[in-house]
This record gives sequence, structure tokens and C-alpha cells, in this order.
Amino acid sequence: MLAVGVLAGLSVLSLLTYGYLSWDSLGLGPGETEATRSELGEGPGVGDPGSQPHIVFILADDQGFRDVGYHGSEIRTPTLDKLAAEGVKLENYYVQPMCTPSRSQFITGKYQIHTGLQHSIIRPTQPNCLPLDNVTLPQKLKEVGYSTHMVGKWHLGFYRRECMPTQRGFDTFFGSLLGSGDYYTHFKCDSPGICGYDLYENDNAAWDHDNGIYSTQMYTQKVQQILASHNPRKPIFLYIAYQAVHSPLQAPGKYFEHYRSINNINRRRYAAMLACLDEAINNVTLALKKYGYYENSIIIYSSDNGGQPMAGGSNWPLRGSKGTYWEGGIRAVGFVHSPLLKNKGSVCKELVHITDWFPTLITLAEGQIDEDIQLDGYDIWETISEGRRSPRVDILHNIDPIYTKAKNGSWAAGYGIWNTAIQSAIRVNHWKLLTGNPGYSDWVPPQAFSNAGPNRWHNERVSWSAGKTVWLFNITADPYERVDLSTRYPDVVKQLLRRLSQFNKTAVPVRYPPKDPRSNPKLNGGVWGPWFKEDEKKKKLDKSKGANKQKKNKNKKKAN
Repeated sequence: MLAVGVLAGLSVLSLLTYGYLSWDSLGLGPGETEATRSELGEGPGVGDPGSQPHIVFILADDQGFRDVGYHGSEIRTPTLDKLAAEGVKLENYYVQPMCTPSRSQFITGKYQIHTGLQHSIIRPTQPNCLPLDNVTLPQKLKEVGYSTHMVGKWHLGFYRRECMPTQRGFDTFFGSLLGSGDYYTHFKCDSPGICGYDLYENDNAAWDHDNGIYSTQMYTQKVQQILASHNPRKPIFLYIAYQAVHSPLQAPGKYFEHYRSINNINRRRYAAMLACLDEAINNVTLALKKYGYYENSIIIYSSDNGGQPMAGGSNWPLRGSKGTYWEGGIRAVGFVHSPLLKNKGSVCKELVHITDWFPTLITLAEGQIDEDIQLDGYDIWETISEGRRSPRVDILHNIDPIYTKAKNGSWAAGYGIWNTAIQSAIRVNHWKLLTGNPGYSDWVPPQAFSNAGPNRWHNERVSWSAGKTVWLFNITADPYERVDLSTRYPDVVKQLLRRLSQFNKTAVPVRYPPKDPRSNPKLNGGVWGPWFKEDEKKKKLDKSKGANKQKKNKNKKKAN
């Protein structure tokens, strides 16, 4: 408690002295980039002409914070452990609490409030997708000569052809459009009777690949094929968005061998899925070395959100789970592995957010960021590679104006600055503020998975006073969110509420349309895919206009 108070006091001083948007630069000057050599010839250092690095971004799905060997998990992840140990572990790294938001922020470098995707996820039957006026990371990389390929889960909308991955900057796409589905059959039911096939190669259903292969292995094979057929002298961007370890909990039998002692069936299946994923990433790394990419490559690994305990994931000792703004929902497993790193084998505790990859990777690729693009991400390569201070001092975790309002929230509780009924969360330096209904808030220790079924008796809960809608934590001193400081530091609360209000002024309207019955796969050959046809809509409008003109002309003749 004393440590919390001391650090909290220091953070108040920091906020009052330096404000929200400044870091002490420590007077560090620019450093040289380490020179590297390619396996296939002379490889100049990053930043030299012709030295564009190969970029491999691996996104795991629903991997819990604890679910990696180097975070103390009982699940073995030797590949992830080795890559992270030889690279830079990101131990103050944040994503969004759900699939679509993290993916949209990675690919645009923008917060959800600036794309209209601030509520929930994109549902299969919604006429919705990442807005077409947003420039994407692969589009920017293509401008500077990169070959761009995506393998895995898209989950950024597909109701129009213009929303498909191949229309958003990827030369090729192989994977699923939806948020989840069967790992073997690639079928997905959104609701009873609304079912369809969801495996694509570029813009068409990949029926030829419907061979019952487990998706983690199938995606890895595709990555190996891409690497084998590409020229390693030309830069490549590979976005590998594995389906694992998202539900449904399925894995090939051989991966259960080491985990038969886990009584909880969900945890056991989850462990097998993660073991398979770890092996897959080893195979990707071996392919990078075999085909001559590795020496000039940057491998980034990230989970898209926290784990879901009811589906086997563990975020211990963090609070909360996937879908919440507690640390367990948004603090992620992440690391960078690359021969191009200066400080290999180190730990980065500087603030990093998933939006930061957009400007960081474009800069590394020697691309240009247009002045009219209002980004929320920062170039953090020197922070990761050289151990410098992060340019980032705050993160808007989100503002969701249509999420279920907290019953007791009010403007009065927000000091007239903010309506605390609204779900929101923000981080500024050491401080984190939550308002509204932040979601499931238990701590779920490893003992919760000791029985055959889910056991909440082991979970820890905090009962707060009725009507509470504001929480304040010093995350540096209290990363597990056990000591609420909102009543002790009302001035800090007010400052963070003002920052929320400033962000909210820049928000665009929420895009969350109702279901469209035309999305039913039965109307599209049994396949989930684009259903909205712009041309047909225009033709109907033209026909109706023509019919109206004819009616008017007839009426005129009658009148005459």
C-alpha cells in the first residue's frame, strides 16, 4: 500500500509538471543502425538504400497474458520463449479487448473512435466493414515496392467486394472472413439456419482446399508456399493472423500428449491448440531461414486481446478477461524478434500500443506517411531496438457511446466533465481511468482450472459500493488493479476525464448497422461472402426514377 501511495503521488506530480503529451527525452542522440548481412548476399543496415526489411506480423487470437512459457504458464511454448528471449519482450504492450478493434487499429494506426468501429465487433450479417476511406498498412507498403500477403483471419468486414483483403492492399489472401469457425470444416453458423462455408483464396471460396486440414497447419503450409515462391531480394510483408486459440476448442490428437494431466477439459484443449500454434511459428521461422529471408527480417508477435477463462485462457495475475477494459482484456503477450535489433535479449517496459505498428513499419520500409492522415500511433522502433523512451504517453483504450450504460453513471459523478454512464477507459503515464461498465472483473487464478469443469469458487472478486462508475489505478505500482484510487486523487480523475472529453470531440459516428437478410449464405451458394451489389442498387434506383418519369408524363397527358 505504501508503494502504491508513493508512486501515485509521483504520478500526480508528473502529470501536473509535464502535462499529457511530453516525455523526458533524456538528451539521447540518434544512434546508428546495426549492419546486417543477408544469407543471399550483401545486406546493408536498415535505413540504407535497398535495405527494406522483410516484415512478418503474427497475430494470435485470444491468447491470454499468462499463456506463454516466459509468463509462467504450465503450457509449453518453446518457440515463443526462444524467439522472445533472443529479441525484445514487450511488457507494457496494449491491444484492444476484442478481435475487430485490434485488427482495425493495427491496419490503420487509428483508434476505434476515428474509424467508427468503437462498438463491439463486425458481425457476419452486418453490412459493415473497415471504412473504405482509411488507408491501410499493406497499401502503404505496396507503394514502396513490397509484395503483400495475408494468411488467416480477416474479421474487418466483407459485405461489399471493396471490403475484401485483396481490395485493401493485399496481393494475395488465404483465410477466413469471419471471426471464428470450425478449424477443420471451415463452416460457421451465426444463428440457427444461417450457416455457410468460410475459407477463401483471394476473392473466391477455396473449395479446393477443403481437405479437413486443421487451420493452424493449413495456414502455415500456405506461408511456406509463399516464401518458397517469392524472391527474397525483394521486400515482402506477411500478415499471419492465426485462428488459434479462439473457440471452438479443437486440436489434432497428438498435441494433447503433454496435457492429459489437466483435468479442466477447456484448459486441456486450449493447451493443445497453443502447442500446435507454437510449433507452427517454429515452422514459419525455419522457412524464413531456409529461403533466405531471416537475416533481413523483422518478426512481430502479438495477441489480439486477452484470454477468455471460460474457453481455457488465463490472464493471471491480471484482472478481467477478453471483452473488458481491465488489464486482462487489453494487456497482451508481444515481442519483436529480428537480427536487425540493436538490444537483443532485452525487455521493453515502455508504453506500446497496437496502433504504433502502422507508422513504425512504414518508416522501417522507407515509406511516407501522408500529412493528411491523422494517426494515433507512434514510431516506436528506437524504443524497441535501442531502449529509448517511448514517444507515447497515453492510450485511449476506447469510448463506446452505445454500450450498455451504467445505471448509476451521471455527469455529476464525472464532475460535470464526463458522463460516467458511458463505457470508456484511458491510460495517461502511470494512471488508468475507467468509467461506466468496464465488464467482468474477476481475477482468475490457475486453481480455477484445477477441476473438470469451470470453477468460479477460486476466483477473486472485489465488491464495490453500489453505484460506482469511476475507477482510478496507478498501473505502474498496481498492475493487477487491486487498489482503486479515485477517491484519494480526485484532481487526477478530473484531468483524465478532461482528456477523455478532448478525445471524444474528435470521434466519428459509430458504425453498427442492423442485420441484412441478404447476407444469408444460402443466397450466395452456401458461402459467406460479399452480398451487397452497388451496381444492382444503382440499377434499381435508375429504374425507379425512370418509372416515376413515365408516370409523370402520363399524368401530364391526362391533364392535357
